Amino acid sequence: MGLFRSGEVVGIAEAALEFALEASEDAHPDEYMGMLRGEDARKLGFDFEGTVLTDVLVIPGTESNPVSATVKTNMIPNDRRAAGSIHSHPNGVLRPSDADLATFGRGKVHIIIGAPYGWDDWQAFDREGNPVDLDVLDVELPEDEFFDFTQADIDEELLEEGADLREDAVDRRPGDSDEWGNR
Repeated sequence: MGLFRSGEVVGIAEAALEFALEASEDAHPDEYMGMLRGEDARKLGFDFEGTVLTDVLVIPGTESNPVSATVKTNMIPNDRRAAGSIHSHPNGVLRPSDADLATFGRGKVHIIIGAPYGWDDWQAFDREGNPVDLDVLDVELPEDEFFDFTQADIDEELLEEGADLREDAVDRRPGDSDEWGNR
């Protein structure tokens, strides 16, 4: 592997590519579309600089059909890790259309996946639509903590609010009697 500038996208995590290939196949015969996020290669344990594509974001409200996919731009997270887009071409063509090129201005790299959605059925492009090579990297992705609280935190908050957390109290509401017939 050669030397890279720190902002350059140098590869895609195997797990992220696998997710996108499967999502594209699942969406067939409609197009699939997602947004790409990346992480600094050094944070992932590599000894070179650059960005590794690690996440494929599914954007709520995305509409697709056999010839296009449209993302609601107001639903795209404003994220410093944003790196580009990924979408499928059910017809298998691995080159950007004029409509694709019009959307390539945002992000550093854009990936097109073509039917039949195998490991060789994709191509990355720069903002101008020129093909670029990306290595598929076997990288251990860090587990993002989606929630920053645990069940113990929830239980503690419920106790503070006066909830009864005993197992035999789970299905009872205040005012319920202990007898099934007397409520």
